[in-house]
Amino acid sequence: QVQLVESGGGLVQPGGSLRLSCAASTNIFAINAMGWYRQAPGKQRELVARIARISSTNYADSVKGRFTISRDNAKNTVFLQMNSLKPEDTAVYYCNADPPWRNWGQGTQVTVSS
Repeated sequence: QVQLVESGGGLVQPGGSLRLSCAASTNIFAINAMGWYRQAPGKQRELVARIARISSTNYADSVKGRFTISRDNAKNTVFLQMNSLKPEDTAVYYCNADPPWRNWGQGTQVTVSS
């Protein structure tokens, strides 16, 4: 089964930036779409950014204009550049296919706080 390893999270002040990375154990070029998801405490996991195999992108309204998803097919890696972070962006961030595979990585914690 596919292994997904997310990294790059941390504690950042409001207005700051982080860049998340996700290494996949499979050839992501063959995957129709990859996405970044997040789950805040007490909330359901949500898809916040999606990138198709042809590299078209889609974003949740809450992150549009602040987050940028990209992919490096040669390295089987997906990235999420997060700028102008807000406290409401605090969550565990995961990457997965869209629609998602059954297994998930461990995620990476992003905390936005002063």
